[in-house]
Amino acid sequence: MNKMYQTKHELWLSITFASFAINNEDIKSRLYEFSLIAFRHMKWLADDILACGNNYNYDRNMTLYKKENVFEIIKTLEKEVKKIQTLYKDDVLGQRLQTDDTYLLEYLSQILKNDANNQQITAFNMQRKWLDKNLEQEQIDALTMFLFEESYKEYELILVYAFMQARTSDVTQFSVFQDLIDESHFHLKSFGNMMAKLGILALPRELHELTYVIKDLQKFVKDGIAEEEAAKVMCKELSDAIKDEELSKFFDFINYQESYHIELMKKLL
Repeated sequence: MNKMYQTKHELWLSITFASFAINNEDIKSRLYEFSLIAFRHMKWLADDILACGNNYNYDRNMTLYKKENVFEIIKTLEKEVKKIQTLYKDDVLGQRLQTDDTYLLEYLSQILKNDANNQQITAFNMQRKWLDKNLEQEQIDALTMFLFEESYKEYELILVYAFMQARTSDVTQFSVFQDLIDESHFHLKSFGNMMAKLGILALPRELHELTYVIKDLQKFVKDGIAEEEAAKVMCKELSDAIKDEELSKFFDFINYQESYHIELMKKLL
């Protein structure tokens, strides 16, 4: 069961980062919707594993290969989806996962039928230029550092909150965890797409078990509040440093969202 969970975790990341890498807005949006379905699969699999008295972890064994065009990404996704379908159990949950994946495969096949979809991938070119804006190098460096640190933080929080949510029967905790998971999905999506525009798209590093196996919830929440406060400082510094009104307003927006995350986490205390 943990092998299936690990493979689904890897597939979720593959679909998510494929959506970040592809420039076509229709394909990007649709793939991201499928990535959220894959994440729900992870939730249901986690519940099923725990109900059977077993456990799972966030180990992974994958590489984000630097593809040069859309079709290379789509064909790789096809292989991953077909691979995981052999692992599903023959039960109600397994049938749901199977049929979702079958439709994903159909969508991927439709993309491959249209040669116009096979556009160049620029998400890995390392150019570090922000659209047509002429940002100074120190501003690009600050933005790069922020995106690498914060994309890992959001990935970490999604998985940590999901891990704890699967193990609570407290309604308030469950609700707060869900809000924080949803918010972190949005932030990861925002930062991932920005990394792709800069040509620096990369997977966040893997989580160590000590990161998400929480023994002291109160200490974890207090540390999380401190981490959110630090993120607010980084957002404010970046907003002040970048001489681009659109980017500055975006980081102000993220800063305000982090403020509410702190209030949500205070509910857990």
